[in-house]
Amino acid sequence: MEAPLLMLPPLHLYSPGALKTPDMTSATTAHHRSNSTVVSPNLSAEELIQHVEGSPGRGRQKTRVPVVDHVRPAPKDPIASVGEAFQADASPNKINLGVGAYRDEEGKPVVLRCVRNAEAKVAGSEFLESISTLANSRLVEESIKLVYGKDTDVIGEGRLAGIQTLSGTGACRLFAEFQRRFYPRSKVYFPDPTWSNHHSIWKDAEVPQGTFSYYNPKSKGLNFPALIDDIKNAPESSFFLFHPCAHNPTGVDPTEEEWREISYHLKVKNHFPFFDMAYQGFSSGDLDRDARAIRTFLQDGHLIGCAQSFAKNMGLYGHRVGCLSILCTDTMQALAVKSQLQQIARAMYGSPPIHGVLLVSTILGDPDTKALWVEELRAMVNRICKMREALQESLEKLGSPLNWEHITNQVGMFCFSGLTPQQIEQLQREYHIYMTADGRISMAGVTMSNMDYLANAIHEVTKSGQES
Repeated sequence: MEAPLLMLPPLHLYSPGALKTPDMTSATTAHHRSNSTVVSPNLSAEELIQHVEGSPGRGRQKTRVPVVDHVRPAPKDPIASVGEAFQADASPNKINLGVGAYRDEEGKPVVLRCVRNAEAKVAGSEFLESISTLANSRLVEESIKLVYGKDTDVIGEGRLAGIQTLSGTGACRLFAEFQRRFYPRSKVYFPDPTWSNHHSIWKDAEVPQGTFSYYNPKSKGLNFPALIDDIKNAPESSFFLFHPCAHNPTGVDPTEEEWREISYHLKVKNHFPFFDMAYQGFSSGDLDRDARAIRTFLQDGHLIGCAQSFAKNMGLYGHRVGCLSILCTDTMQALAVKSQLQQIARAMYGSPPIHGVLLVSTILGDPDTKALWVEELRAMVNRICKMREALQESLEKLGSPLNWEHITNQVGMFCFSGLTPQQIEQLQREYHIYMTADGRISMAGVTMSNMDYLANAIHEVTKSGQES
């Protein structure tokens, strides 16, 4: 019987060294023998070149080293492919509703004033090698305060193991590898639906995965009874991934009371909650309010994992700044967990670039700059809320036979529209409007200048009354 996850068993229980990668040698060798001449592994570089290109004075030989012959194109990323199609479209009316980053009223990326202020403060300092460790520590410390609260006891108790990561994706990948190494028989459950990359991240870490009920297509809200049933029916000591606010892609968040009930049932089954916090502040405009779900679990005595990203709420998408933290039972366990996370990170990428770290740690650590950030974050949220209201109102004025209240009921950057794949394809083909195939609309891509065109296009493809 496995040790309960909430007890976080000693790390030596599952030795990473005992986990072996499947031996592909025989399969690879067989493939090579069936496709080309076998090449001795003892050839020098010069001999290898000569073998491939032929001896001097002789024609180029057909014999080659079959290193990548078997590689086939990977499936296109569902989000990236939307952007590629949009870029290839020459229409002046085209609209990109697939982008997952904030855009201003003109549809352009934004560099926040707080970022410019931080840039001025740290100018040149990224060349000082001595500040790297200090900046990383400061980033982790300030990030943890955002999630758990600046006055929480767990910070002073030293129970949090935190490490800087390559944005939220890197944080998830590190945790997935941590789970594989030390809980190899455990399974992770994702909400259905979730950010598509979650499945890829844990799949690459070779962690078994499943889903739990989340979205109700009929109500375009939360399927809460089914969610609770899935928590109850999952094997004890499973891992559950949650979006603590601004759920991607649905924009549907549990209420405070629902979060408390979710926390209770996870505790009963000894499940481990892992939160992917990619949009803190984008749900309500209030950083503390958007962290309330995690703090509920903290109050209920859970041990917690959390991935954070500053790509969206600071407009630093290209800087890849994030944090992974794991709440442990005591200081000794936190030190052990942190050392393991550092070892995993070192094997993957060493350490992240310093510039983005300096920007984020400066914004979070300087009271005036942080206050400016909060003000700008609130302004971004207010604009998105206004776009939600305007889009719903525009569709209703056009006499749409459908109920569009979910546009304003949902929160965060995205609206889960309810459009069918056929309607989405028609929007792209006839109106040059691009979104992901599941009907997710990035409200950041909606502006007052494209509002009428967008609403009319949606009305035209949905006026028959069909919806998914």
